[in-house]
Amino acid sequence: MNRLLFNLKTAIEAVAANKIRAFLTALGIIFGVAAVITMLAIGTGAKQEIVEQMELVGVNNIVINAVWQIGEAEKMDNENGKKKRFSEGLTLQDALDIQHVLPTAKRVSPEIVIDYNFVTNGIQARGKVIGIVPDYFEINNMQVIEGNIFSVDQLNAGMPVCLVTEGVARKFFDRRNAVGENIKCGNNWLKIVGVIKERNVSENALKNLGIRKFDNDVYVPIKTALLRFKNRALVTESAIEKFEEEQEDEEASNSDNVNYHQLDKIVVQVSETDYLSSSAEVINRLLKRKHKNEDDFEITIPELLLKQQQRTKDIFNFVLGAIAAISLLVGGIGIMNIMLASILERIKEIGLRLSIGATKKDIISQFIFESIVISFSGGLIGIALGVIGAILINKFADILTVITASGIIISFGISVLVGLLFGILPARKAALQDPIKSLRHE
Repeated sequence: MNRLLFNLKTAIEAVAANKIRAFLTALGIIFGVAAVITMLAIGTGAKQEIVEQMELVGVNNIVINAVWQIGEAEKMDNENGKKKRFSEGLTLQDALDIQHVLPTAKRVSPEIVIDYNFVTNGIQARGKVIGIVPDYFEINNMQVIEGNIFSVDQLNAGMPVCLVTEGVARKFFDRRNAVGENIKCGNNWLKIVGVIKERNVSENALKNLGIRKFDNDVYVPIKTALLRFKNRALVTESAIEKFEEEQEDEEASNSDNVNYHQLDKIVVQVSETDYLSSSAEVINRLLKRKHKNEDDFEITIPELLLKQQQRTKDIFNFVLGAIAAISLLVGGIGIMNIMLASILERIKEIGLRLSIGATKKDIISQFIFESIVISFSGGLIGIALGVIGAILINKFADILTVITASGIIISFGISVLVGLLFGILPARKAALQDPIKSLRHE
């Protein structure tokens, strides 16, 4: 042990005597370790982001969104001289038909989104009333932390009850229990029967998934939304009068944004991931037939989109990993090159150590220790650069990075291993020197 410690001390002194050369030698290791840490941080962040997004959109879901920007379609039909067929849009009956026809459907959740003002206790705020069924909470992984979800009677009778998010409860009722309180949405007073756990959603998730923030949502039974708030499928006298007024206005009559759909969205959860594509095809054919072949709905499969996004990120991480591996390889070759050159410079020193009692193992250990010290120092600097790089990427490139202890340990271990492997050949060459010839070397 004393001999090893002495050889280690000798190696450290030799490296310290040539600091600049040692630093230049370690550059490949430094950049390689930094790239490995950054790669692992980006990869871990990407996986975490995908998991969070999967929790938001649910598992095995097919999303059917209403499309109502139909102005361009009307113009095309007029140009082609064809009479446009009437479609009543996405309706509650569509959701019931999907549930009845599709054998792979595990849950079906129709959804209506309406903007309203909320008022209670002298506090007013703008938010959204969401008409849903109880399956909505299961499909979207939403947890009720106070109270309960709607009962069957409340759902079927369209009773004036609601669930609110933690954000709404905190805004209107401060620290009081919101369950049992009343909140006014538009002209309707609703009794709060439950509070939903707050969900922290990143801006990237909102952008990638095309979903809204949940902070100011109030959830009511879907029949409550249709009976007490708005049912766009009903043709009323006031609606006819309003339409006639708009027809007199040329700008209004050319408007593309006329939402005639009873529902804004239908989410279908299938029993197995393998059934997603085939189920989406069946749904598309069913709705096409019901909607007179009009393209007034859009079907997406968020899980498949997220998996594609994950594959893209995996390819990016693979490329980054390849770059890091090349940097470490170049760094290892640089260490070997410098160590071989160092042997030529220190032949007399090697001969002197061998002549006064040093063994070949001592020479090998000394030169291996030198290469390890260089890679060890480069690894520490690389860790610092990698951590800083990951933080800067997260801050300025808006890419989620997660630095883990395992990532740091792996990258540092690789750097030391590279120093060990690429130091063996120069160390063996130094140990095989003839002491007599080494002492005579000029």
